[in-house]
Amino acid sequence: MAKPTLNFKCQACGATYSKWSGRCEACGEWNTIVEEKPLAAGPKGKTIGAVRGRAIPLTDLSSKEAPPPRTAAGLDEFDRVLGGGLVPASAVLVGGDPGIGKSTLLLQAAAAFANAGLKVLYISGEEASAQVRLRAQRLGLAEAPVKLATETNLRDILTTLEEEQPDLAIVDSIQTMWADNVESAPGSVSQVRAAAHELTTFAKRHGSAVMMVGHVTKDGQIAGPRVVEHMVDTVLYFEGERGHQFRILRSVKNRFGPADEIGVFEMTGGGLAQVPNPSALFLSERGAPSPGSVVFAGIEGTRPVLVELQALVAPSPHSQPRRSVVGWDGSRLAMILAVLESRCGIPFAGLDVYLNVAGGMRVGEPAADLAVAAALLSAREDSALPAETVVFGEISLSGALRPVGQTENRLKEAHKLGFSAAILPDGGKKTGMKGMALSPMSDLTGFVGNVFGAG
Repeated sequence: MAKPTLNFKCQACGATYSKWSGRCEACGEWNTIVEEKPLAAGPKGKTIGAVRGRAIPLTDLSSKEAPPPRTAAGLDEFDRVLGGGLVPASAVLVGGDPGIGKSTLLLQAAAAFANAGLKVLYISGEEASAQVRLRAQRLGLAEAPVKLATETNLRDILTTLEEEQPDLAIVDSIQTMWADNVESAPGSVSQVRAAAHELTTFAKRHGSAVMMVGHVTKDGQIAGPRVVEHMVDTVLYFEGERGHQFRILRSVKNRFGPADEIGVFEMTGGGLAQVPNPSALFLSERGAPSPGSVVFAGIEGTRPVLVELQALVAPSPHSQPRRSVVGWDGSRLAMILAVLESRCGIPFAGLDVYLNVAGGMRVGEPAADLAVAAALLSAREDSALPAETVVFGEISLSGALRPVGQTENRLKEAHKLGFSAAILPDGGKKTGMKGMALSPMSDLTGFVGNVFGAG
């Protein structure tokens, strides 16, 4: 009789090994590799792969069956991130730091969907029912037609879902769910994967939408294996700085809408309030023009957003100057500093460089290159740019400026907020806008010479 193949899996990252080891080579963690039982044998001793399955009929894409309708919650920012509303039979994973407001957001969303006519079931594995009711009273949602359950046993939860057949089930959180057929502690990789699989399977079979809350690790990733993100249809991150009042709900993955879409909320005493104009919020604390301050016209998903980039350049007392970045990619900052020194003859050796995206916003698109270069040069030359000017554009290693997408939307957003001038790359699709003075630049050297008279 053949000896069964052993399967060992890391409980931190999900890497698989054929034998046990003290240290995981994938993530570097110690004592996280445990043995997992192989798949059980099928009928008459046959394995699962040897059993012939039944034929599955195919459906023509042009059939009369209509696509599932979306249900809007009435929270415009939440509906925007979902792609226009909640899709039936979808699985949504919401991640965020502890205390950032995930439970508050989903409780408000549950009340909104219930008021829209859906049958909503809120399952809490972290709080008692009295605690959830207390939060609902504080948010003014005590009269919302939402059914509440407090349980961590996955078998009991699935039984309740089978009986209730809700249109939307919210599970807070997936790390507290416990499957009695998995021999590991609650919150482990095996438990999280099993619970997410069972809940996603229920959603697909019964047409109910399931929202799961997931905690994030120190690295900002959802705790548990990345395979959980592949199981679900939509992955949302709820992020924000503790020192600021606003929160950003970002779509990282969405099978039913655009990814990288954001919704902006403001934390108030009565819960999370929607921010219909996030650009005005990010620029609300911007004072008089100062060296190192530049307004960048960016795009988050399908929405144009204006944010302030702040730079500080100071002589370094150390042999190794500091390069500190908050809200942007540090390696991209090093690239721009190298291009400024190599192509424009502007050195930053012996200077400490600090870059910050005001308001705690995180910028990831390359269109911010020119705005970062302008902020660095403004701080280095102690020369402030005009307050009514926005800057955007991508910088190549040759020093050329490349056009970016959605130029017209960026300019419209800037003009709506009172900006009258824009510095942008030459070329690309752009139309003249009444009230906006455009200054197209072909390369970084010309930009430095025209704006700062140096280089």
